[in-house]
Amino acid sequence: MKVVTFGEIMLRLAPEGYYRFLQADKYGATYGGGEANVAVSLANFGVDAAFVTKLPDNDIAEGAVRALRAANVDTSCITRGGERIGIYFLEKGASQRPSKVIYDRAHSAVAEAVSSDFDWEKIFKGADWFHFTGITPALSDNAAEITLQAAAAAKKAGLKVSCDLNYRKKLWSREKARKIMTELMKYVDIVIANEEDAADVFGIAAPGDVTKGEVSRKGYVAVAEELISRFGLEYAAITLRGSISASDNRWSAVLVSKGSEVFSAKEYAVHIVDRVGGGDSFGAGLIYGLTHFDDPQKAVEFATAASCLKQTVEGDFNMVTVEEVIRLAQGDGSGRISR
Repeated sequence: MKVVTFGEIMLRLAPEGYYRFLQADKYGATYGGGEANVAVSLANFGVDAAFVTKLPDNDIAEGAVRALRAANVDTSCITRGGERIGIYFLEKGASQRPSKVIYDRAHSAVAEAVSSDFDWEKIFKGADWFHFTGITPALSDNAAEITLQAAAAAKKAGLKVSCDLNYRKKLWSREKARKIMTELMKYVDIVIANEEDAADVFGIAAPGDVTKGEVSRKGYVAVAEELISRFGLEYAAITLRGSISASDNRWSAVLVSKGSEVFSAKEYAVHIVDRVGGGDSFGAGLIYGLTHFDDPQKAVEFATAASCLKQTVEGDFNMVTVEEVIRLAQGDGSGRISR
């Protein structure tokens, strides 16, 4: 099985530990980005995963490519050109202080890419699955058009297509997101959303207040069913995050099928080390689960456990194995030393 993802990988700059931006005198440099994170997770699970983007021809961008290669991700379809790699700054939150992200990604290489940069027929040759997120079409009008071309080409080639809505208010408005994502959903088989994405992008809201840690599982099943009905999906998955604080969350998910079957994962109490990439690790886990298990219940349990583990790992990438995920999904969450 081969999975292709398309999006932007960025340089991530973060102060040490829990220092605030205004305190920081040094920053740790790593790389990450929605679809790149999915590709890395899948590669760690032993899946043939390729990441497609456009990057400038300089040493910082080369560092991103090498980070992907080190994780066994296929980078052969990355196009070179443009002036800059996107950057994001992360201030990690703690207790009642939330994390903070500052973007410096305007005019990045992939945001200014053009359709001729990507030969989708060639890229999708031998592939089985295509994954993208709502972040990529939000980068620019060009990126939105290229994402649409990619999704259409993937569907034409017979690939399964999955999309994580991933609404980012710092990148575009709800109105523009709804217009573009509605067009993209014509080609999507499986959609992934969190507590707020469906409401922000499509106006489909669940009861409860996520800012108070209130998560209604029944309400989110209704959200998933509405997404399936509106867009003719095979599955809709909703991740459920109950935010007790920036340091402690409750984490679970529901997966709903076209036939209104509901598969509900167990809930984990997570003490967070780094929550960035949590949703991406769920997406990768769901792709793996739906293609390797014959039971959607096992798929959503695997995805939820994978994402739980990611939030204990520093950086964007989920550096865990299938065996570690299955161990947690089967109930071993003690955290005892493995000798």
